[in-house]
Amino acid sequence: MADADLTDLAAFAAVAEQRSFRRAANLRNGSASTFSASVRRLEERLGVRLLHRTTRSVTLTEAGEELFASLRPALAEIGRALDVAGGSADAPRGTLRLNVPVGVSELILPALLARFAVRYPEIRVDVMADDSFVDILAGGFDAGIRYDERLEQDMIAVPVGPRHDRYVTVAAPDYLARHGVPEHPHDLLRHRGVRHRFASGRMGEWEYEKGGETIIVSPPAQFVTNRMPLLLAAVEAGVGLFAGFEAYVAPGIARGTMVEVLADWSTRFSGPFLYFAGRRLMPAPLKAFFDFLREEAGRT
Repeated sequence: MADADLTDLAAFAAVAEQRSFRRAANLRNGSASTFSASVRRLEERLGVRLLHRTTRSVTLTEAGEELFASLRPALAEIGRALDVAGGSADAPRGTLRLNVPVGVSELILPALLARFAVRYPEIRVDVMADDSFVDILAGGFDAGIRYDERLEQDMIAVPVGPRHDRYVTVAAPDYLARHGVPEHPHDLLRHRGVRHRFASGRMGEWEYEKGGETIIVSPPAQFVTNRMPLLLAAVEAGVGLFAGFEAYVAPGIARGTMVEVLADWSTRFSGPFLYFAGRRLMPAPLKAFFDFLREEAGRT
């Protein structure tokens, strides 16, 4: 395949990923007109339309969807190969592509990746935060972060961040004064819930454990959103009870604007893991992050 063909394929993949000629060009220090010409040339060569273009949007045709699905893992593997070839132990460079849960991106990664970016200024960090548990290889990512029950098989897993966490239930003191304090998970069904909604539209159920017994409840949803600041504000305002990672509510508990309930039913779980496919030659950015995590773990 000619170099021009590879350039056009890479340009199409960039536009398909960003759903915009301008954003794709800006990310790769090019021009929108050049990317448009590449896609048009590729469409003419293949004899099919790959993109629907309007003044406001860019969407993929059926043929475009099929081509993009095939290209992503191939281009990602090429990128990893270049990272392996171009990186060095002294000054690794390239792109580190991570797929992580939203909670991890908010609670664990900000300080961690800030230190990593200062340590390795030649590495570009690209983080996609979502809770859909995508196939990291098919999605073009170098690694993902998941909790142990979500880890994919045949992957190498490395601890990231705190090794233990709790799933706790809280409410504002005013709410508890008005509605009473639940003494058993089943009591939550008579209370108002401040509930988190995932991107899929599903609301997470609340799980409790005590003495070998596990109880899962779904309290009536008085307030629902996928944005954590809104959830926490609603709890502090006395709207209802909330259940989630302890790290989210610890500041409110410390301020006295939230009170933990059902503490003896609190669910404990292990911290998250970085996971990736085993390779004999690891891309330089991923190798640098892997070594960085081991150093961080040694300090705790």
